Amino acid sequence: MKKRGRALLTVLLAGTVLSGCMKDASVKQTDASSQLPKPSKMRTNINTDQIHYMNTAKESVDTTGWSKTNTPVHIPILMFHSISSGNSLRVPKEQFQQEMKWLKDNGYYTLSPEEALTVLTENKEPSKKIVLITFDDGYKDNYTVAYPILKKYGMKATIFMIGKAIGYKTHLSEKQMLDMSQHDISIESHTISHLDLNSLPAKQQEFELDHSKVLFDKMFKQNTIMLAYPSGRYNNETLAIAKAAGYKMAVTTEPGSAASDEGMLTLHRVRISPGMTLPAFARLMEIYGIGTSGAQALKSTKHV
Repeated sequence: MKKRGRALLTVLLAGTVLSGCMKDASVKQTDASSQLPKPSKMRTNINTDQIHYMNTAKESVDTTGWSKTNTPVHIPILMFHSISSGNSLRVPKEQFQQEMKWLKDNGYYTLSPEEALTVLTENKEPSKKIVLITFDDGYKDNYTVAYPILKKYGMKATIFMIGKAIGYKTHLSEKQMLDMSQHDISIESHTISHLDLNSLPAKQQEFELDHSKVLFDKMFKQNTIMLAYPSGRYNNETLAIAKAAGYKMAVTTEPGSAASDEGMLTLHRVRISPGMTLPAFARLMEIYGIGTSGAQALKSTKHV
C-alpha cells in the first residue's frame, strides 16, 4: 500500500520533491515554489475521466427524516489544524476533547462533505443543530489524537490533506488516511504543495488543483468534492479553475457560518483557537450553529 501511494505521487507530481511547505504550521518551511516544475513542463494532459472519478455509493446521501426549509441553511464549519500544543494553530488535546463532548452532549449532528453539499444546495437538514468539523494540512496527530476522540463520540470529520505531505514525518501516511476514510473521516484536497494560489500563474494553479483531485480520487476511489485554499488565499482565476476541476465546495479562512449565498467556492469557517474556554466555544456554536436560524443570529451578532 505504501509503495502504491508513493508510485501514484511520483506520477502525478511529475518529478516534484516531497517536502513540508506548510505556511500555517510550525513545520520547517521550504521554498516549495522552486521545487515545482516550470508550467510548460507540467503534466497537463490529465484524463477527464480521472478528474471526475465517481463513487456513487459515497456521493449518495440518505435524506430520510431530513427537514426541508424555506430559508437557506447556515452551517458552522469548524477549522482546526494540529491537535497538540505550541502555537496559535494548535489546539490541545484536552480542549479538543471537551469541545467534541460538548457537541455530542448538546445534540449536534456532524456532517460529511456530501451531506454538507446537500444541506447547502437543497436547503435540507438532518437536525436543527449541525456542524462540519475540518482539519487543515493533515497532521499525524489528527490520526493519533483527534481520531480516537472523534470515534469515541461517533463523529464525522473532514481532513484537508496536502498531497506532497503524505508520509512526511509530521503528517499522515496513506495507511492512516485509508483507515480513517473507512470510519467516517473524509479526506479532501488542500492542493499538492500548499502554496498561496493567488500568487501563482493559472497553469500552476491548474497543476495544484487538478493533480490534487486526481490523487485523492484514485487513492480513496471517491469523487473529491471539497477544497481548502492554502492560507485561505485565492483569486478569480482560482475559482474558475476549481470549478473546472470538479470541486463542488471550497472553504476559506473568512470568519462566519457557511451558506450558499456567499458562494459555494468561497465558504466561511469558524476558527477554533487554543485557549478558548468551553463557555466561549458554546457561545460560538450558539451564534453559528443553529441550522436555519444561523442567518438570523448573524444579523445581530458579530464574529467572536
